Amino acid sequence: MTQEQTTPHRVAPSTPLTEFRMHPHSWGAHYVRAGEVLFRLWAPDVESIALRLNGADQDMTKAGGGWFELLAAGIAAGARYQFVLPDGAVVADPASRAQDGGVYGASIVTDPTAYQWGDTGWMGRPWEEAIFYEIHVGTFTKQGTFRAAIDQLADLADLGITAIEVMPVAEFAGDRGWGYDGVLLYAPHHSYGGPDDFKAFVDAAHRLGMMVFLDCVYNHFGPAGNSLPLYARSFFDAGRDTPWGAGIDFSEKPVRDFFIDNAMYWLTEFNIDGLRLDAVHMIEDQTEAHFLTELATRVHAECIGRKRHLVMEDSSNRTIFLSGDLPVEQRHDAAWNDDFHHAMHAFVTGATTGHFADFAERPFEEMAATLAQGYVRTLEPELIYDGQSMPAPATLAPTAYVHFLQNHDQIGNRSYGDRLRQPEREALYDLLTSIVFLSPQIPMLFMGEDYGETQPFLFFCDHQGEVAREARENRIQEGLAFATLKEGERPDDLIDPNSPDAFLQSKIDWSRRKSPEGVQQLEQIKTLIGLRRRFVMPYLAHIGRGSGRLLAGEDGHLAVDWRLNGAKLQLRANFDDKDARLPAIEGEIFHRYGEGSARGEVLPPLSALFAIKST
Repeated sequence: MTQEQTTPHRVAPSTPLTEFRMHPHSWGAHYVRAGEVLFRLWAPDVESIALRLNGADQDMTKAGGGWFELLAAGIAAGARYQFVLPDGAVVADPASRAQDGGVYGASIVTDPTAYQWGDTGWMGRPWEEAIFYEIHVGTFTKQGTFRAAIDQLADLADLGITAIEVMPVAEFAGDRGWGYDGVLLYAPHHSYGGPDDFKAFVDAAHRLGMMVFLDCVYNHFGPAGNSLPLYARSFFDAGRDTPWGAGIDFSEKPVRDFFIDNAMYWLTEFNIDGLRLDAVHMIEDQTEAHFLTELATRVHAECIGRKRHLVMEDSSNRTIFLSGDLPVEQRHDAAWNDDFHHAMHAFVTGATTGHFADFAERPFEEMAATLAQGYVRTLEPELIYDGQSMPAPATLAPTAYVHFLQNHDQIGNRSYGDRLRQPEREALYDLLTSIVFLSPQIPMLFMGEDYGETQPFLFFCDHQGEVAREARENRIQEGLAFATLKEGERPDDLIDPNSPDAFLQSKIDWSRRKSPEGVQQLEQIKTLIGLRRRFVMPYLAHIGRGSGRLLAGEDGHLAVDWRLNGAKLQLRANFDDKDARLPAIEGEIFHRYGEGSARGEVLPPLSALFAIKST
């Protein structure tokens, strides 16, 4: 019996949609009832705030604790508003739900109940069914909008994708960018469409059986358009910066509420299935309950109707937020495993600089270790949590890691945005692709990877003046750090990330899906997903920690056994240029990669076997 036959993804809703498609917020313009809107702003550094609503100014009332508020009647959705500071400066609402033309324009009152949801019985998917496909809305289609993206979702569903991961959509300065420099974190970027357009995208994905995850940045604000320092300096930690901007002070309750409300907003009003939290190692919090734990607790308790999933990117390789040492209602589901990617990339390309320096000496051995145990680097030797010293990394279940060969960072941070799959290493790439999909970790593709896209994915932005100059300088330094400049070229030869061409060149070419090479690659991916759903996925729920056992991981020889829930999964692979004898397979072989790979314990070069044995 397949997983699809046993898991109900849709049921008749037991809770009226209006109850869980709205969530109360501390910040911003909140619909109290039809025609009545409560406007709130935390501005502890000023003595007065005026609300400019539809062109008229009204003084807001002090509500204590640095809060100002005003209840306005007779307000229709679409009303424009801004906040006026004592010095006359006019700023957008930091919790604006929509913007008129960008971060410097007016904020727009929205009605969260206006969108009529279609798939009202959607109940999501269990975590172990996740097969991710990461997209950037602006470059996913020629038009670069939520509505245009809807037209491509059926192709992804047919491929077997079960989870779309959307790169950040929060309003940032300019008309184009990756989204990691957002400043109005509640407002979908104006170039992609309005809130209802994003809801329509989510609705369409659900009708096709796919979850939607949103990438959220809670560690800094972008360098342009952020007005919070003008009236709420204590929003930021004056003693700490991140590589991208001022650190956030999570000891302030209004600050914590701003971000937790934001998470709840996307999960409830937009009905999305999960969040991917960017660079959480840059979130510092010394309070009794860490922000990330409070976030998970609130999400699991207050997002009624179905389970929502939380994924983190954590370069410090902490496992405390994922560990079974925490109650299940406080845990995050998984983390991106950069150790796997970096070791794999260093092995494939020979890269020894930047992210890959830590893996330069033994890349294959460390890649093998990540498949069996997860992280291989202990970058956070000790974490004091709840009064106790917690070692890291600790072994987790393999489903606590998301594995990938490429993602937006690992392509776009290269000087030319070039992809890992190149003609000279297609066989090696295909072998690694089979390992990503048939190992028990959660697999992820980057947009276009399914059909062998050759278009680059460059870093692009739309800044002006000094901020634009700094963005270009940062790209040059990134290219030098990763040693990705071509021979004979200078840093000044690189495309300016502020150039519209950097954005346009990054749009994927959907016509390539229909080319012979594209069709062949699609069939390979579709076959691997089918095998995962039939032979691997049914055994992934409730796996204990320490399930992986590395039997061989040197000299290009790879052998791993995983103890799953009711079965043993076995991988044998030979990356060497000559035949290799590997530990014997016990179970039923359900996938072979490479010619001649059925010769028992001896595998020819660039070949692999996967087997499953019921226990």
